[in-house]
Amino acid sequence: MKYLHILAVLSTTLLFAQEKPEVKIGGAVRFNYNLSTWKEAQVKRGGDFGYDLFRINAVGKYKGISANAEYRLYSNGFGGGMLKQGWLGYHFDEKNEIQLGLTQVPFGNTQYNSNSWFFSINYYLGLEDDHDMGVKFTHKGEKWDYDLAFFKNAEELQFGNLPDLSPNRYSYDIGSIDIDGDGKMDLRNKEINQLNAKVVYKVKGSAGHRIGASAMYGGVLNLDTENIGDRKAFSLHYQMKKNKLGLKLQGTYSKINPKNPDNKFNDIVAMSAYGGNYLTPAEFYTYTGGISYDIPVKFGPVSQLRLYNDFGMVDKINTNFQNTYMNVTGIMISAGNVYIYADMAGGKNMPWFNPDFTNSLAKGSSDDSNKWHTRYNINIGYYF
Repeated sequence: MKYLHILAVLSTTLLFAQEKPEVKIGGAVRFNYNLSTWKEAQVKRGGDFGYDLFRINAVGKYKGISANAEYRLYSNGFGGGMLKQGWLGYHFDEKNEIQLGLTQVPFGNTQYNSNSWFFSINYYLGLEDDHDMGVKFTHKGEKWDYDLAFFKNAEELQFGNLPDLSPNRYSYDIGSIDIDGDGKMDLRNKEINQLNAKVVYKVKGSAGHRIGASAMYGGVLNLDTENIGDRKAFSLHYQMKKNKLGLKLQGTYSKINPKNPDNKFNDIVAMSAYGGNYLTPAEFYTYTGGISYDIPVKFGPVSQLRLYNDFGMVDKINTNFQNTYMNVTGIMISAGNVYIYADMAGGKNMPWFNPDFTNSLAKGSSDDSNKWHTRYNINIGYYF
């Protein structure tokens, strides 16, 4: 028995020693057409068609350690180059994994709470497809999935004593903004020391029902007062996929308590991403719902059409603020490695569908822009 044990150990050691690194490289190149109804000159010229992004994905594995990274290169006007995600992982077994680095925050319906190219309204509040720096444990079982995570901070690009958060990032995070136009940053806040927990129950059956709840609590450091406020968010969420039909529902509550100088503007916070900043309410509810239907087709390289509609609302606790609405109706066309999103995206008091980019998601738009606006958008991507 002693010799058999030695042989087993040696054979296992040799097996790992002979294991070769596995590396897979992928990516995408995308182009985008858009026509925004509130941009008169753009409407007159029939919209604009240009470069969206080039991205590289790398996935590696060696001796039980995995790595996953995605780097994106946008135009300078949208933040330029940025790392969407980048983490090291270890699988304890086929159900349990730990990830360390810039990894997705486990909150709400994941990977996405939406079907369209624009995502849901939660994304623009930092509550969908958010990636932060920390450590995450993930369990995927037959009936239950759960995640536990600690995030030290959002991705930090400027190391120093008290630097403002760089807006050149993929995920929306609490940051800074020049609110009075004097050239100096105000509302200088950062996310720190955040805890996340998420649990999902998978109902047995062909419909794939997934019922879940998420919670988040962390600190918000003000760079001027150096005092720490807090942030909390809770969510109930549901997903279903039955043959060709898909459904996603989510309700979320979020409250941020910043410690700004002289307690000013504590009812708003700045969010940063894609090279820019805008204001959001400090306390709100969101309600989102997305439905999709897949249609198999045989038309040249086209194999599937996905019809969808995503709706979202931001119910702001401050009664002096105007609520935000967003609706995206569209179709995704799958043709080999090419995916095309054709969207009619509308919104009220929504920064990306409004001439008032800075204020619309917080207190609301000015009288001239406080109405529904529409953006017609076609995104064409080749994924390799």
